[in-house]
Amino acid sequence: MKFTMETAELFIPDGLEETAALARTTHMGVGAHQDDLEILATPAILECFQQPDRWFTGVTVTNGAGSARAGLYAAYTDAEMVEVRRKEQRKAAIIGEYAAQFLLDHPSSTIKNTADTRPVEDLAAILLACRPREIYTHNLADKHDTHVGVAMALVAALRRVAPEYRPERVYGVEVWRDLDWLPDAEKVVFDVSAHESLQAALVGVYDSQIAGGKRYDLATLGRRRAHATYHASHDVDTATAAIFAMDITPVTAPDGPDPVAFTLAAVDRFRADVENRLRKFSR
Repeated sequence: MKFTMETAELFIPDGLEETAALARTTHMGVGAHQDDLEILATPAILECFQQPDRWFTGVTVTNGAGSARAGLYAAYTDAEMVEVRRKEQRKAAIIGEYAAQFLLDHPSSTIKNTADTRPVEDLAAILLACRPREIYTHNLADKHDTHVGVAMALVAALRRVAPEYRPERVYGVEVWRDLDWLPDAEKVVFDVSAHESLQAALVGVYDSQIAGGKRYDLATLGRRRAHATYHASHDVDTATAAIFAMDITPVTAPDGPDPVAFTLAAVDRFRADVENRLRKFSR
């Protein structure tokens, strides 16, 4: 495949020929940074793990040059951090047995520049080559600018391709803003109780972030466990770990709702839910 960045890379862990490797894709994750896939796309990774008829392909859009660093990595240049984070993403792809891993290598500034169409072009080309049935990406209410920029670039790419190349479902998953605020009827709840050690390995491979002062390994697994308990107040726990998502499939069609209006409508329903409960018990 040809990409808009000369430094972009396609990594195929098991060495299968490129066309065949991509064609086997059934599930896809599209994340902004190295380690985002292992946080947001875990339901897909687990569903595909060691399954001959289901394969996960990862897409990491940015180069990770601006990541926080401390300890061993404190003196690393941006270029050195880019290479470290590439190596970590490749390791995660091997551990998770991904069909393929794209490293598009865009700087975050490109994602934040809505006039720059290169990320959209790359994502559209990937959709044509892989044709995934399900895609997992950042939720539209995330508070990280680059995360939202990547999700919106994916929406633009999905709206650009023909209907047969669009997946059956697209999920916006929590990373930098939890989705526990979504009304329960709108939450997509993924039970990720299985393969806890695999999940720990996937997030734990990012030593540059963990040693650099961000305990994503503990925080990610802890949030999943907390969701499993706090999701339902009157029911016995049926899972030991859960991830919340919003179904953003409607906004990916060219004639679908505006992503901004779609997301704000969910926020308004949350507001109404809080107001109704308060008014019900006002004295």
